[in-house]
Amino acid sequence: MAIPLFGFPFVTIICRISRTAEDFVPTAKIAIIGGSGLYKMEGMADVEELGTRTPFGQPSDTMILGNVEGTKVVFLPRHGKGHRIGPSDLPAKANIYALKSLGVERIISVSAVGSLKEEIQPSHLVIPNQLIDRTRGRDSSFFTGGIVGHVAFAEPFCPILSQAIFEAAIKAGAQVHKGGTYLAMEGPQFSTKAESQLYRNWGADVIGMTALPEAKLAREAEICYATLALVTDYDCWHPDYESVTTEMIIANLEKGVGTARAILKLTIPTIPQERACPCASALRDAIATAPRYIPRKIRADLDLLVGRYLRERQTPTGLDREQ
Repeated sequence: MAIPLFGFPFVTIICRISRTAEDFVPTAKIAIIGGSGLYKMEGMADVEELGTRTPFGQPSDTMILGNVEGTKVVFLPRHGKGHRIGPSDLPAKANIYALKSLGVERIISVSAVGSLKEEIQPSHLVIPNQLIDRTRGRDSSFFTGGIVGHVAFAEPFCPILSQAIFEAAIKAGAQVHKGGTYLAMEGPQFSTKAESQLYRNWGADVIGMTALPEAKLAREAEICYATLALVTDYDCWHPDYESVTTEMIIANLEKGVGTARAILKLTIPTIPQERACPCASALRDAIATAPRYIPRKIRADLDLLVGRYLRERQTPTGLDREQ
């Protein structure tokens, strides 16, 4: 049931391993993660296929690097080509780490969602600004195994990147809602009617299965993260509409493909070169563990994320500064 959002020829294949901040040369600053049905990119020049291994395993699929509107962009199909990986099994840590290793600073996530509000109709778009986590057991942090870090997550989506997407959606003539709460459920089953009504009572606006742990891991990696949510259904709460089915989602995604493509092409050239948002320094005061207590392997695996901060906390003799 694949629905290509973009199409392109493959040119070359590159394999790399990046584990430390010194190991990689920045390749692209902008990434697009495509969700259900959004497996390919169209209109890219100088296309390369990147196969990247990480300390957290393989990403969902090979990543596609190319030029979009004169800007280097990398594309990653979240569920893999052919939609092979379910929401609970996504290698989110490998995906985010792999993008970080390419020098990515901003991620635009494209995903299908259900609406929990009457006014947010199927075929509308939403640029959410809040999250509710109803996932269970997903590996949602890089800070495990002997290192503790607590990042601020009050504003889970980058406001500057979200604004750029919103303005592009307006230019594209889309019916778009700025702001709203995305409730991330576990899946892969859809909601019960009781759950759907509960989430409506909580004030959630849309429901999906993939924004978490992506958004949390992106913040820990100091990558700006924003979502372009394509509304495909009314979940199962609406008395005048059928309950959501996979067939319904795919049919409605087909209708929104052109609009999503136009929005991405309009967004990419408008993204500022420099970052002035808190996302860029989310780890500066977040690491609680003194460097001397962090296991060597953990420190090596996470050097790409935390190395510069740990080095700042050491004296010329290698001893930790006071916490």
